[in-house]
Amino acid sequence: MSTMIALLLVLSSLVGCAGETLTNVKNALPDPPAGAVVFSVELEEYEETVRDEDGAVLAECSYKLPVMKALLEDGSVLAAAATEEQERALAAAETFNARFAPWKTNPQTLAKSAREDRAFRNESGLEPTTYTDDLWCAVYQTETLVSVSGTYSTYTGGAHPNHILMSWNFDLEAGEFFEPEILDEGGDLRDYVRQALIQKTRETDEALGATPRDFYWEDYEDILADWPSYAVSFDEEGMTVGFSPYELAAYAAGPQVFHLTYDQLRPHLGQHGKALLGLEDRGPEKTAK
Repeated sequence: MSTMIALLLVLSSLVGCAGETLTNVKNALPDPPAGAVVFSVELEEYEETVRDEDGAVLAECSYKLPVMKALLEDGSVLAAAATEEQERALAAAETFNARFAPWKTNPQTLAKSAREDRAFRNESGLEPTTYTDDLWCAVYQTETLVSVSGTYSTYTGGAHPNHILMSWNFDLEAGEFFEPEILDEGGDLRDYVRQALIQKTRETDEALGATPRDFYWEDYEDILADWPSYAVSFDEEGMTVGFSPYELAAYAAGPQVFHLTYDQLRPHLGQHGKALLGLEDRGPEKTAK
């Protein structure tokens, strides 16, 4: 299942209403220069419980979503632009927030399906099911990028909930979301990561006393070759590539998550990629074991 399919599943059941602000946002931000506009990304919680006419709970939804604000030097929120820099900052924040705004739409999309399912179950003498929909996000922010990793969980009946790993990466200077392919500017990053992931799957299998074909799907190498289409995010240590249950292995195997350090990635990045990830002036890092 590709990231696009996962996103379509998510967008089919978006709900929420404004709630409290959360704080699990990691960043590597220095003190801003005088007079600069800076970006602040915080997580806000949106929750909604939808009931049927008789009061029965149809759906329970909870989303922890990133919200970007452009801030002035005194910490106040930039509301109107007076300079070109401020115009760009407001446009960037608007583009970022627009990606997550659909999650806060009316919960009736999910409730409609739950209501129809409840009617069917009542007619069939089956136990009714409460639908659930949840998204948890974590944010990593630097001067140049914002990387959001998310875990989406939805339950609409059946043996278990479905869990989907998601990611969004945003270039603060360009004011737009980006895909991992742009990091090497036609270089060998894609192939290098594919080979590294294949090696990691072999290491996993050796630890389990199995072979890749025992643990992963038969076409696992082809799936790994398409790694940019899955959940790719960044943090202090490097890049994470995540595959949701069913994407690389059976549901019982859980999500498959692989980490590559910046030290590993640096030789395979283009100049823009190094600048975007803040690696231009950084020395070698210790490779994670």
